[in-house]
Amino acid sequence: MQNSAAAPTLLDITRETCPMTFVRTRLALDGLPSGAVLRVTLRGSEPLKNVTRSTESLGHTLLSTENGPDGTHILTIRKH
Repeated sequence: MQNSAAAPTLLDITRETCPMTFVRTRLALDGLPSGAVLRVTLRGSEPLKNVTRSTESLGHTLLSTENGPDGTHILTIRKH
């Protein structure tokens, strides 16, 4: 199991569109050990809704959502 003090893995998918936003997020999560944290930067309300819903349906935990002034969002996800 990963040390809780380890830095989160960062993924920038601001240039991606659905469904690739979730595909890229899932591939990143699949490559992490259980308990690891992934911070995903994305753009727009549709990717925000889809990535949030899809990762939670797979059993991962959404720790936080930060909204940027430029239409970006940062999701912090803990892998189950």
